[in-house]
Amino acid sequence: MTGLPAATWLPLQAAHEQRADRLTAGRRARRVTGERHAIDDFLYDYYGTRPSVLRRWHPGVGVRLEPGSAGPAPHHRWRWYATDADASVRLDLAAFLADRGDSVRFIHRLLSAIASRPAFTGCFGLHEWAMVYRQREHRHPLPLRLGQQDTDAVVESHQIRCTHFDAYRFFTPDAVGLNRLRPTRASQVELDQPGCLHASMDCHKWATKLGPAVAGDLALDCFELARDIRLLDMQASPYDFSSYGEPAVAVETPEGKAEYVARQREFSQRAGRLRARLIDVCVALLAAEPAALSRV
Repeated sequence: MTGLPAATWLPLQAAHEQRADRLTAGRRARRVTGERHAIDDFLYDYYGTRPSVLRRWHPGVGVRLEPGSAGPAPHHRWRWYATDADASVRLDLAAFLADRGDSVRFIHRLLSAIASRPAFTGCFGLHEWAMVYRQREHRHPLPLRLGQQDTDAVVESHQIRCTHFDAYRFFTPDAVGLNRLRPTRASQVELDQPGCLHASMDCHKWATKLGPAVAGDLALDCFELARDIRLLDMQASPYDFSSYGEPAVAVETPEGKAEYVARQREFSQRAGRLRARLIDVCVALLAAEPAALSRV
């Protein structure tokens, strides 16, 4: 286990808090005014992200925080941390794995399966179009760029191939049968693939599930990736986001498809690097599990 003196970890903690504050500034300001944001709020509402939790810096697995002049690190008051006799604070592996061991094993299995597959980039973001297909009422209070009839025509003129259950489950009843696949929660490990925007956004979800086992920089990298992907997801959707100052990625055109695929591939590469780091976290936790649980 690596020990970090207070002179090292205190600046890391402060930098993390400042970065988290920058990333969540919009959400925190809107909470005061009661405003809504159709792009950004998704990260908080769907993923259950809380700025206060995102702001907490964790050193990650295998790191021990040595005490400073003010005493032990504040982590000693947080869940899943233990304080040693010398006032050093570390992740309590036994307590964490007792509560989250099953989740760690599932996350490891899912992320490893995704990482083993080639990226499919032929979906063109049409999952969002399938979510409004033949519907008069939509999730966002925004107009459709092409109107309902022409939006429906785009869906009908393309092959829909969504692999991600958490996107597919929001398809309209008329769109469900148009998808080539029938994703379920049970088939998620089998079907999720690295080209999927939602599977890449979910790196934030899994980092959150792994909680204090994930180092602060990795947690914020995953959140920032999800934020960037969410923007493309909405730009390529059938909604008109011009009121937000965001240009459309018109996936109904050859030029829009080309832009979407190029950005999709870039995100897939970014997610691949973060996914590999999350897998390493899982491996470290699972390697320590027998010894940790034997001390319970």
